[in-house]
Amino acid sequence: MNARIAPGSVRRVACVGAGVIGGGWVAHFLARGYQVTAWDPAADAEDKLARLVEAAWPALTELGLAEGASQQNLTVADSLEQAVAEAEFVQESAPEDLELKRDLLARIDAATPAGVVISSSTSGYPMTDMQQRCTDPQRLVVGHPFNPPYLIPLVEVVGGELSEQWAVDWAAEFFEVAGKHVIKMDDEVPGFIANRLQEAIWREALHMVANGEATVEQLDASITAGPGLRWPLFGPCLTFHLAGGEGGMAHMLDHFGPSLKSPWTRLEAPELTDDLRDRMVRGCEEASGGAAVADMVADRDRAIIEVMRAVDKVKEAR
Repeated sequence: MNARIAPGSVRRVACVGAGVIGGGWVAHFLARGYQVTAWDPAADAEDKLARLVEAAWPALTELGLAEGASQQNLTVADSLEQAVAEAEFVQESAPEDLELKRDLLARIDAATPAGVVISSSTSGYPMTDMQQRCTDPQRLVVGHPFNPPYLIPLVEVVGGELSEQWAVDWAAEFFEVAGKHVIKMDDEVPGFIANRLQEAIWREALHMVANGEATVEQLDASITAGPGLRWPLFGPCLTFHLAGGEGGMAHMLDHFGPSLKSPWTRLEAPELTDDLRDRMVRGCEEASGGAAVADMVADRDRAIIEVMRAVDKVKEAR
């Protein structure tokens, strides 16, 4: 089977699911100049989506809109079938419920024209588990974004056991054309790559709060004022490579390797008790100073833009 259209020729995208992630995808595709048709079963989905796109647009405008980009290029469909009827690419962003995903992807597959790639925003389910009820499963892939999808470039692309390589390759190329930084994975891994790294830090943070070893404010400051400042340009591996000095990673591992046996991390999730949950919620309220989420999102978006611009300047000067 061949793709219906080349990745660089896509003009019409369908987004099924218009919550935080799905709406973020809508904003991204609109900013890249695509015609976007969205559908979500929630009664207030259209109003929420309009507000999300409107809130994201200043940041997207500052980054630079593609030719023809406009919020007016958005159509909200009355049904899933209407949303995907003329789609040249489909991005599904439903809640993380395996049965829901299986049923929804089967519906999308049945209604989407042949040869059109269907991508899922799942945060952790393997495509192998989600594509089982599809008639045409070879065209389904995972396209896992990071929140907010309209700003964070990363997309992890991987197929399932029934996916064909052409679909994985097509999706990877399409996302690159659409302005994303793509990691094309060779094999399915639960949680993919970035989520596994992110989850390791998150679980250790929960342990430290549960055991009274650190506060929410201390944990966040340990990243934002520490290793987080190094990671935008060099990830954890190259950061440790630099820690080895002239000897690089080899010296780093030879010198610090024994510390891997030290009890510096637990790597198992603690019991999420009511007490731990309350302490995390209370800690975030205290650390944020009571700021509104919308204001914090706007501040975050501006900060991400400045970090990305600073990293790009350094790369260009090499």
